[in-house]
Amino acid sequence: MRRFFNVIVHKNDEIPDLHGLCAGFENKSWRLEQLVDYLFNYLPEFSLNQTELSEFNSLNLIPNIRKAASSVYQSDKFRNRGEFGELLLHAIIRETHNTIPAISKIFYKDGPNETVKGFDAVHVVEKGESLELWLGEVKFYQSISSAIPDVIKELKEHIEIRYVKNEFITLTNKIDRNWEHANKLKRLLDPTTSLDDVFENTCIPVLLTYDSKILQKHEKKTDEYIAEIEAEFLKLHKKFCTDLGDFPLTIHLFLLPLNTKKELITKLEEKLKVWQKI
Repeated sequence: MRRFFNVIVHKNDEIPDLHGLCAGFENKSWRLEQLVDYLFNYLPEFSLNQTELSEFNSLNLIPNIRKAASSVYQSDKFRNRGEFGELLLHAIIRETHNTIPAISKIFYKDGPNETVKGFDAVHVVEKGESLELWLGEVKFYQSISSAIPDVIKELKEHIEIRYVKNEFITLTNKIDRNWEHANKLKRLLDPTTSLDDVFENTCIPVLLTYDSKILQKHEKKTDEYIAEIEAEFLKLHKKFCTDLGDFPLTIHLFLLPLNTKKELITKLEEKLKVWQKI
């Protein structure tokens, strides 16, 4: 799939590194409709397990699309849900780092309106004969001043030894045995494997969204816009790094300004309902 996001800033001279992204502009408007269409290209692999994806063909295309859409959720209380943020993270790390989805959290929900706890994405990246584990965290927020402290609190909770070991047991039980990397991932997550070894092969992609006043005042990707949004990205990255402090795992920080979250989630919901009725 072709790249969609504009990478305004890629700062990789320190960890956490930074990807400052933008959906871009078209016809003097932020690319809202185009972003929604792009994200829904990823909905099947975000929502279905590996076996179902391998059977995805012209004969069952419509039923699988409907199933993928219905599995996200069917509640009217969509504005307070995080699945669309998880879909955003899924698309971004697939595009920027060519990650491979390992486990679909959505597939294992107990019901269509249930939430699923734990990491917001479970992907891997092939590193020769081994796998690098990507355990994602998302804050699909309007306010960046709330997103940063909330995600830092969650990051610190999610690397506690007891939490990690319990989460790995849960993840192991959800690995599709028909997936080509199943055995490698099971070995990595096995309780007998030292967490020191696991952490050497693990990173956490963090996606923070927020409503940006800079987006609201521009209608094209001009030099002025790029300078302003780049300065904002660097300022937010510095705050994130300072507030996080020392951290035992590699973090990749992704910042995505929105114009606005309310508009985006409304359009996503509209398209989801269409797919659910196909």
